[in-house]
Amino acid sequence: MVKLSEKGAYLINGTELVEDNGGAAQELAAKCGRAVSKEEAAKNTITYGILTSHNTSGDDERLQIKFDKLTSHDITFVGIIQTARASGLEKFPIPYVLTNCHNSLCAVGGTINEDDHMFGLTCAKKYGGIYVPPHQAVIHQFAREMLAEAGKMILGSDSHTRYGALGTMAVGEGGPELVKQLLNKTYDINMPEVVAVYLTGEPAKGVGPQDVALAIIGAVFGNGYVKNKVMEFVGPGVEKLSADFRIGVDVMTTETTCLSSIWKTDETVKEFYEIHGRSEAYKELNPGSVAYYDGVVYVDLSAVKPMIAMPFHPSNTYTIDELNANLEDILHDCEKKALVSLDGKVDFKLTDKIRDGKLYVDQGIIAGCAGGGFENICAAADILRGRSIGADEFTLSVYPASMPVYMELAKNGSLADLIGTGAVVKTAFCGPCFGAGDTPANNAFSIRHSTRNFPNREGSKLQNGQISSVALMDARSIAATAANKGYLTSAADIDVEFRGPKYHFDSSIYANRVFDSHGIADPGQEIKFGPNIKDWPAMPALPENLIIKCVSEIHDPVTTTDELIPSGETSSFRSNPLGLAEFALSRKDPLYVGRAKEVQKAEKAREAGECMGNALPELRDVMHKIKETFDVCKDNTGVGSTIFAVKPGDGSAREQAASCQKVLGGWANIANEYATKRYRSNLINWGMIPFIIDGEELPFENLDYIFIPKIAEAIKNGASSVKAYVANKDMKEFELKIGALTEDERRIILAGCLINFYRED
Repeated sequence: MVKLSEKGAYLINGTELVEDNGGAAQELAAKCGRAVSKEEAAKNTITYGILTSHNTSGDDERLQIKFDKLTSHDITFVGIIQTARASGLEKFPIPYVLTNCHNSLCAVGGTINEDDHMFGLTCAKKYGGIYVPPHQAVIHQFAREMLAEAGKMILGSDSHTRYGALGTMAVGEGGPELVKQLLNKTYDINMPEVVAVYLTGEPAKGVGPQDVALAIIGAVFGNGYVKNKVMEFVGPGVEKLSADFRIGVDVMTTETTCLSSIWKTDETVKEFYEIHGRSEAYKELNPGSVAYYDGVVYVDLSAVKPMIAMPFHPSNTYTIDELNANLEDILHDCEKKALVSLDGKVDFKLTDKIRDGKLYVDQGIIAGCAGGGFENICAAADILRGRSIGADEFTLSVYPASMPVYMELAKNGSLADLIGTGAVVKTAFCGPCFGAGDTPANNAFSIRHSTRNFPNREGSKLQNGQISSVALMDARSIAATAANKGYLTSAADIDVEFRGPKYHFDSSIYANRVFDSHGIADPGQEIKFGPNIKDWPAMPALPENLIIKCVSEIHDPVTTTDELIPSGETSSFRSNPLGLAEFALSRKDPLYVGRAKEVQKAEKAREAGECMGNALPELRDVMHKIKETFDVCKDNTGVGSTIFAVKPGDGSAREQAASCQKVLGGWANIANEYATKRYRSNLINWGMIPFIIDGEELPFENLDYIFIPKIAEAIKNGASSVKAYVANKDMKEFELKIGALTEDERRIILAGCLINFYRED
């Protein structure tokens, strides 16, 4: 089904692969009629061409990228614009789309959500942007329909910013990276490695894009095969897939931890642009005659079977047949894994879902940027037509990804087919993807064609003893399960004729409702501020020396951004930095916020010229110990907090995972490695040092104080590591690695955060 190469490979004429083994050079020369170097061939990927065409540095190894367009949703755009305003924003220099698909409901937080929407609309008018009202489209569907262009680049403040299937290289990053683009700065990265995803064969009946995506994720996530690399989809299997199918696979590449994705384009993609009235946006993209890839993911589409990703990660994959054949064993295994993910805080059970030897599911959801596409919903309607989902616990909700998709489903009868079965069809909304919509009952099991199934993504509150869980599946098998009244069923086992109706896009829906300034700013427009929209608090510059107290220690194999700052109802405070910070690590380590605040009192006292020991008495002994060896005082030594996590940052691009720590006085994270580039960038942009420590055994414990002398000098001079000392334990010495930082990244950390950096610049 999916196989990984051990080495790189050369792709000849887009069809034939030659793996980079001992005889590759001779074989390549024989096939091409000349010698081809790896360096030359590496420049023939689609990725290389797009990146270099957007690079402004003049150095194709150290890229400084300027994007063509930006996009954000209503969990992120307020903070981004507030940061940019504080840094000197005057006008959006490129098209910037503000969608309202995450906080569309106003049931929690009073007027907060709609206040943010009005903030977005008035900012789109003032600075020259585009505003998409609530319920019109989820962020990524609007981008596919209205923004994507072959050969272009889009930066979005959502991790699932992926439009590679349409020939657009898109990257999901934390808000500060969008701030840089708004201020005419650049996105700075080294030229990434490129991995070919070589598709062959054709999907079997009943197999959908989520099945292919989960098969790939299951093969590459755990080993980091594509981490921070670009996945380039090539091979004869691409032409066997519709545009919607490609989009459904592409959006899930985020869950592999890759940097971005790109696909070769063809007549199918050209037709997509024509259907959407944007034929000029199409361009044929193919790798050169000989292209070199740093790895290959071989995918035999014909061998992919309907899949399920069990709680609590998209990489926890099985075929549905495998799960049904080994039900009790696999469910027991998932329960054991949950002990780690949930820290044993609740009594989590899956085996009690077995009824008469079958797995009973409580809820089905088809939604968002992954599941809410036209073809997915049409296929689900075909499977369910004339059937009933039953009148027991099982429920089914369907969220078309945009109003144009909704309209076409209404016209072709698919909505009527679904509603007639007992399913509920709702408007475009991302809520089910992050715990803000269709929250199941306690101990319920939900199957979803959405993007993630991390803990809390379905609305659980472990601290209140509430837990439910999500498994990821394709819309087709969700519909098959619904047709079987909640008993897990593979779509391959359903006798159905898929109609495959043609899609017609109605552009008048957006023309009638979406505000588009066409890039014309109105400086006289007054921004509407709701009472919950707050400015960022002042943040100090990095001091000469640093004392950090470890206030949380997390030893899970991977820590998600949802665990660092929970989603769901907490996002009502996303426009209030201090209010949101109260929820930091609340579902992972409820003591974190109080401990961080206690340490922050000392730093605030220092900044006010007062005695740090008076604010935090335990610091007196620590300072006394440090002074035995080092010349430190409140004028040259700052105090803050840090956390340790094995591998933090998987998941969402939300900058709040880092900024909440910063506004509580965080100066650093310490980790064995960082799960994603975007989380590490978020730390840096909020003035926190992304330390790396080797080895499983730590030289410090939770609540220990760590002293780092001359840290500002080390950052300024580009040191790769620093000496640190456990200050409350006889100054035990150890090493903290810093890793590579660009010149601007060093200056941002020294300034204390991106806002300070641009104020000084």
